[in-house]
Amino acid sequence: METGSEQHPDYAAALEAELVVARAERAAALAELAVAKAKEADNQAIIFRQKVHIEKLQRELRGQKSERTSRLIAQMELMLEDAEATATEGELAAEMAVAAAASVAVAGFTRKRPVKKPFPEHLLRERVVVPGPVACSCCGSERLRKLGEDITETMESVPRSWKVIQTVREKFSCRDCEKISQAPAPFHVIPRGWAGPGLLAMILCDKFGQHIPLNRQVERFALEGVPISLSTVADAIGACCHVLDPLLRRIEAHTFAAERVHGDDTTVPVLAAGKTDTGRIWTYVRDDAPFGATTPPSAMFYYSRDRAGEHPQSHLATYSGILQADAYSGYTQLYLPDRSPGPIYEAACWAHARRPFFALADLEANARRKAQGKSPDLISPIAIQMVQRIDALFEIERQINGQTAEERKATRQQLSKPVIDAMEVWMREQRAKLSRDNDLAKAFDYMLNRWESFTRFLDDGRICLSNNCAERSLRGVALGRKAWLFAGSDRGGQRAAAMYSLIVTAKMNRIDPQAWLADVLARIADHPADRIDELLPWHWKAQKAIAIAAAA
Repeated sequence: METGSEQHPDYAAALEAELVVARAERAAALAELAVAKAKEADNQAIIFRQKVHIEKLQRELRGQKSERTSRLIAQMELMLEDAEATATEGELAAEMAVAAAASVAVAGFTRKRPVKKPFPEHLLRERVVVPGPVACSCCGSERLRKLGEDITETMESVPRSWKVIQTVREKFSCRDCEKISQAPAPFHVIPRGWAGPGLLAMILCDKFGQHIPLNRQVERFALEGVPISLSTVADAIGACCHVLDPLLRRIEAHTFAAERVHGDDTTVPVLAAGKTDTGRIWTYVRDDAPFGATTPPSAMFYYSRDRAGEHPQSHLATYSGILQADAYSGYTQLYLPDRSPGPIYEAACWAHARRPFFALADLEANARRKAQGKSPDLISPIAIQMVQRIDALFEIERQINGQTAEERKATRQQLSKPVIDAMEVWMREQRAKLSRDNDLAKAFDYMLNRWESFTRFLDDGRICLSNNCAERSLRGVALGRKAWLFAGSDRGGQRAAAMYSLIVTAKMNRIDPQAWLADVLARIADHPADRIDELLPWHWKAQKAIAIAAAA
């Protein structure tokens, strides 16, 4: 009896052909699926990119600098990073899938990326010339002439380089009197001068600006072939703080010469015998831009072992003006009317007052709890109304940010005062219906007991509605807590506060703290003491701009 294959000699070939077609169709389907996924990922990246762009434009247009908005933008940028990376992976996967389905026509996909900005002109250019052809690829002729060139620019990073500067001072002897003459020794920032100003500025900014502890820095130095002991680097930190102290005192004087300062504090762990104590970092910020002033911003930080009221009273001993801060009882003595050298007027923070109401009206948080299978919290309609009333005030503030104090006061009297008057009546009505231990009652009492401080902004255009300016200045401390875990001692906390003052002030004036410190450390020894103000960040920035313009 004949087998099937003998009866049909083309059966195997036909089966193989069907398998090839099936594989091709499967490859085509996979390619189309990969292209669809790539398109979807690209669309998501575009959406996130546009959302981030819109949020940044709105923040720039309205002058909104709230902590919540900054966190929102940072979170959206993190989501954008993931979306962009996913879109690129999808594009490459689609290219491979289309290539695998070469026997079947499948439309490929190429992402439309944002237009790349040209690289900055100040970056060093290194030309790598690819040798041109020596003969024509068509006819083989060697009679070629150059028509031009195409340049493709790729940014590259060169690993950090180290060098030792040898300062040579030649000695000369007099042939007549045999006296030896020599140029004076150059100034060194630290004793024995083992480190230059650029290296010192890098160590300072990495420790206090980027929150990289010294032990991690010296570990990195050793891996780069430059072993430096931890004690040697720590010694340099102390020397730099001593050298920069005159500049710190000028920043302190500038900060407390303001008509209004923002004050706040945060915790900082401090190493103690067999444990860690909870110290405090205090900040006082001068930022007059919200009411149209052109005075440079600055920040002054202090350290203390505890949160006793004597510390802010000492910090503000010579200050009189407006203090925007929370309702910390340690400030109470500062607000006495007969205080010397003059009164300090309390301006309460509406953002701080809004938080307990928002916690009782957070619909999104409740939805998350419900999605996680947790029992949702009670949502208070009264809290929702209160949040809406406060948000109406902030919306008015966004419209007048950057205007003069007189213009801000006029707008507040016209638009904000009716909202405040109606809010007070409504708050007292709602408070009367609540028990003393109710969370809403406590939030209402917090505001009503300080109503004069909360409404002072209506009659003074210099006052801001929130104390977010001070809270922003403390972000670095919060990041540092996670990096270096604790301060080594009270003196270490004081050094940290001093360096925070310098670095945060530089950042507030939009200059690179490391470049500024490197230049200051190189010049401060020979700089006249009566002209120390020239080295302050805002003056240094202006001098650099003039120098760049002159060199252009």
